[in-house]
Amino acid sequence: MSQPTIRKFDQMIGLLHRGKFAEKCDDVLREAVETLEALPGEKGKAKITVEIEIAYQGGRVDVTPTVKSKLPEGDKFGATPFWTHEGGLSTQHPSQIDMFGGPRDATERLRDRA
Repeated sequence: MSQPTIRKFDQMIGLLHRGKFAEKCDDVLREAVETLEALPGEKGKAKITVEIEIAYQGGRVDVTPTVKSKLPEGDKFGATPFWTHEGGLSTQHPSQIDMFGGPRDATERLRDRA
């Protein structure tokens, strides 16, 4: 019984390292999605690169696959603006008028949340 000729890329991928390469690609994809879902800003990008090297010599073809991923840093938070006021931090911009008594103390908000 002769083996069928492989003419489809996805069939070849499934055969590399007896299916282990395709499993690795699935793992990399899962990790990328989980990392993106966990981002604090709910926005980001991941990049997955699959490279297939094909070497030919005397009728033999060696296929060497690699998969790489570039994931965003999960704990990276954006900047929070504060202004200085009387030697401390304030969430009130100094050039904006507050009709209710001046700059707000940032520590009051933290206490209210607790």
